[in-house]
Amino acid sequence: MDEKVKQYIGKQKSPQKEICQKLRQVIFDLFPNIEEEMKWGVPAYGNGKYYIVALKDHVNYGYNDGTKKMKHLEIFSPKDIHREEIINLLKLAKKKHK
Repeated sequence: MDEKVKQYIGKQKSPQKEICQKLRQVIFDLFPNIEEEMKWGVPAYGNGKYYIVALKDHVNYGYNDGTKKMKHLEIFSPKDIHREEIINLLKLAKKKHK
């Protein structure tokens, strides 16, 4: 786990902080050895296949859809995180990058 990512998440206000923590945990639960780094000023995973960015009133969970395009989900509350949906998107992005 990257120290700069920990600092980024740690300085966020609530509920963005909790959303970022939860999304990060889902990513590591599915891919325990995934590369985590700060890229584009935000936490990025798997060489930029996935990212998390805290915004003014929500968090975007971004993912590469297997093309040159990035897509994202807007998450406004930790209760809006549907673990299975996130896992399916993670798996889909990984599969399309093989």
